Amino acid sequence: MTDSFSPAPAFGQADLTNCEREQIHLAGSIQPHGALLVVSEDDMVVLQASANASAFLGLRGPAIGLTLTEISTDLCARLPAHLGPSIAKVPVGIRFALDADGALFDATIHRPPAGGLVIEIERAGESIDLAGQIEPLLQRIVLSATLRAHCDETARVVRELTGYDRVMVYRFDKQGHGEVLSEDRRSDLESYLGNWYPASDIPQIARRLYVRNRIRVLVDVTYHPVAIEPRLSPLTGGELDMSLCILRSSSPIHVQYLQNMGVAATLVISLMVHGQLWGLIACHHYGPKTVAFECRAVCEVLAEAVATRIAALETFAQARAEMSARRLEQRMIEAISREGDWRNALFENPQTLLQTLRATGAALIYDGQVMSTGEAPSTQDIRAIAGWIRDNEKSAVFSSARFTSEAPAFAHLTPIAAGVAARRVSNSGDDWLLWFRPERIRTVTWGGDPSKPVEIGNSPADLSPRRSFAQWHQLVVGTSEDWTADDIASTRLVSDVVADVALQHQSVRSLIIQDQIRQVNRTISVSEHPVATADARGEIVYVNASFEKLVGNERPRRMRDLARLVKRPEGVADRLRDLLEIHRNWRGEVWMEGEDGVQTPLLLRADPVIAPGDRVLGYVLLFTDLAEMKAAEAARRRFQEGLVDSYAVKHARLDSESDLVYRRLLSSIVENAQVAALEIAESEHVATIPAMLDNVRDSVARSAEVLETLVSHAMRVIAAGADGRVADARVRRRARPAKKPAPRSKRKY
Repeated sequence: MTDSFSPAPAFGQADLTNCEREQIHLAGSIQPHGALLVVSEDDMVVLQASANASAFLGLRGPAIGLTLTEISTDLCARLPAHLGPSIAKVPVGIRFALDADGALFDATIHRPPAGGLVIEIERAGESIDLAGQIEPLLQRIVLSATLRAHCDETARVVRELTGYDRVMVYRFDKQGHGEVLSEDRRSDLESYLGNWYPASDIPQIARRLYVRNRIRVLVDVTYHPVAIEPRLSPLTGGELDMSLCILRSSSPIHVQYLQNMGVAATLVISLMVHGQLWGLIACHHYGPKTVAFECRAVCEVLAEAVATRIAALETFAQARAEMSARRLEQRMIEAISREGDWRNALFENPQTLLQTLRATGAALIYDGQVMSTGEAPSTQDIRAIAGWIRDNEKSAVFSSARFTSEAPAFAHLTPIAAGVAARRVSNSGDDWLLWFRPERIRTVTWGGDPSKPVEIGNSPADLSPRRSFAQWHQLVVGTSEDWTADDIASTRLVSDVVADVALQHQSVRSLIIQDQIRQVNRTISVSEHPVATADARGEIVYVNASFEKLVGNERPRRMRDLARLVKRPEGVADRLRDLLEIHRNWRGEVWMEGEDGVQTPLLLRADPVIAPGDRVLGYVLLFTDLAEMKAAEAARRRFQEGLVDSYAVKHARLDSESDLVYRRLLSSIVENAQVAALEIAESEHVATIPAMLDNVRDSVARSAEVLETLVSHAMRVIAAGADGRVADARVRRRARPAKKPAPRSKRKY
């Protein structure tokens, strides 16, 4: 295993033991179908150039040291209009003519972090009929009602546009593994639909670049890289950051991977949803293939619309979960008014609780009690599961599709609880909502054996990406269906609702209890019987007026202090100790001296107050004056004695055209974004609405940037059509098509 503190390998120097950290953005070379120039932004002097720049551009000498004007006055004249701050994130495209022979080229320009301008030059491609072709494609991908249909249509649209042999929509899961969700391919090719590819196939550094550079092209896997000269930038003295370069060389390991797969050319487009890399549109060709700037720009615009629609579809699904949670909340609140408790309402229609998370069983642990529904473990097992989660998971939420594998003590529950999701519903740590999913024995089809990402050649040091991509079938047992991000969000929704209702119920109970305490205290305070209460530690917390009168100025602080106030203390201390230590109640007679110095006999009733779970709440001490009873007994004795004496008897007693095209295309994009924004705004999860709307806004802004470049580029092509160097691309206008009440529960006292 590679030392995490060792330096990251330079581009081309990595092997399969450290390729995860290969500096692929510092490639120092390009693919040979284009040329690269780095110019200073103040005087437009070429500071770095690819080794093929002079030959590619027909220059008579080296490109380094020339001004941009000496290479193309047309490009130099058109460039200033595009040098806004946005080119640091979104490259801009310009079509220009060379001064020498008038040949047309496409330039892709961006500003790297260290300054200067990177100009990547390719031969001009064919023009695209924007209004006639792109607008219908946009309409097709934004009208799908489900995620699957949306991705299927996306694969078809991108393949029609680009002409690749295979186009796949590839979605990442929580572990970073990728699933081919949709596919459109040449009929003679093997299908990859439904295949999974391990996370190790795409290193993390490559995933980060997919976030920055949304489109990536490899024209021919057999290419020979062209070096950038000089390698180190005169501006910084370091390597040129090529993160946004479309011509950047691919890692030799990735090239070998594609060759092993039989793929000759690729186009990869990022799908960003809610600011995260959701997946990719991956295009494969089985021979070399060039994709011109204009087609790439259209793909990028389409990808932004695709991602926006995915966000809307996923948010709409979450909104339905929120609606279910709100209905559940209303039922529980009504149950409080009707029955005095909310827990039965949670389970009276269990489908709401189960279907929201696609679970087959659920349970609530609250205030020491367990309730469950559906296919759920026993009460004892539910308590044990909650205890395991509490002890092993520090956060308030837990989910695992392989719970019984992670906690072997629960292996016997695999048929019904292979997967568990749980969330706390109070701060006590002992109140939980839990959901269960059964074991799902299934076959996962991998694009090659995921346990063999590398193969050894002639020696152990000769490693290469796996050569076999034959479908490898894995029988997966002991796991449930994965808990998705939407599932986890739903656990939060439902548990927050339960926690809020429970807190409301507790608050109402608190008010009722406080009122009852006030009424009880008023009754006790005027009682003729002396009363004292103590807490669980034996500290006296309340006495009434009769007790204060009984003890005078010697009011005790602790129950043990009563022993010193008793005038005949034999055994009293032992009885009080038994009461505190082993909670044994006591009935006994004691004598106490009042303020007038007269000793009074009292019956003391001392009892512990014990809650469920053998939890001691405190103690109650009730004194009853026995003086009158004693006097009566004395009188009876005297009378009895008189009878005995007398009769000897004994007795006993409980811009216009360009602007028009731009606005028409942009209106489709904006319309799509507006629909998404409306659906997002319906979400009751308000905290995330600003971030989600910001993502939609940023997507529209990015699309507008690319679209503006694309339209101006296309209009330039139309304007140049008279001399035959550019195909006529007229913009054609098209009209837009044109419950039965629950039984009353029994209260427990």
